[in-house]
Amino acid sequence: MNLPAAVKVVEVGPRDGLQNESEGVPLKTKIALIDRLSATGLPVIEAGSFVSPRWVPQMADSAEVLASIRRAPEVSYPVLTPNLKGLERARQAGARDVAVFSAASESFSARNTNCSIEESLERAAEVAAAAQSFGMRVRGYVSCVLGCPYEGEIDSRDVIRVAERLYRVGCHEVSLGDTIGVGTPVAARALVERVAESVPVERLAVHFHDTYGQALANILACLEQGISVVDSAVAGLGGCPYARGATGNVATEDVLYMLHGCGVETGVDLDLLVDAGHFISRALGRPAASRVSSARAGARSS
Repeated sequence: MNLPAAVKVVEVGPRDGLQNESEGVPLKTKIALIDRLSATGLPVIEAGSFVSPRWVPQMADSAEVLASIRRAPEVSYPVLTPNLKGLERARQAGARDVAVFSAASESFSARNTNCSIEESLERAAEVAAAAQSFGMRVRGYVSCVLGCPYEGEIDSRDVIRVAERLYRVGCHEVSLGDTIGVGTPVAARALVERVAESVPVERLAVHFHDTYGQALANILACLEQGISVVDSAVAGLGGCPYARGATGNVATEDVLYMLHGCGVETGVDLDLLVDAGHFISRALGRPAASRVSSARAGARSS
């Protein structure tokens, strides 16, 4: 098996995960979660989102989060900035890294951002140019790369077009997101192979939801294609408000267990990560959606 020697794990739980919670998550809980994650050795932790509070109320306190967390010097804390207004708010809050996004599905783009794919790419280009002028790094996200809740199967040519545009406007990394979790290993591997013809594979990341239990297998298939950056969420937080039935992101605990078991370095302390997962799960009043957390909890109680 041809796997990378090391993988960068991008923790998306505090943003992509918590933004989907129906009940308000207290500010102090978000801060405590990020501080716990910072202590694990994770190199990247998504800290918030500067979108309209009317659309994503859970992220309304992102400025306060950034002002209050204990930033580890070696950790990046990117925030989502959908437009220039969001970018300015993020900059005023002290953000150093930002993310922009688009989708490979016109229907999803219309419902998620109230604009066409082309319009979303134009916005992303504006934000990316402004952010880079301020010395900020920009990451790009592509949603629905392996399926859409409205259009079904997605043509890989649409994924390539969006990913290439995001890369060309200056995104240092482009994350391919299986937003509704319908992908399988063969499809995921084939998509990465095709996209890598237009965007260098070292600039690509993968972002899988685990709706059909395929996320870990999909990640492994993509690692064999040269991917070395993986998005995941502690305790399997998340979902998709625009995709009925879509479950959360693949759990970071499970990703780490697999990677470490394959001899792949991550620099992350799994025990501390499991503890962080238990912390946020208790705060949310439900068990962690992580097989590793469940197995370890069972072992302790037996």
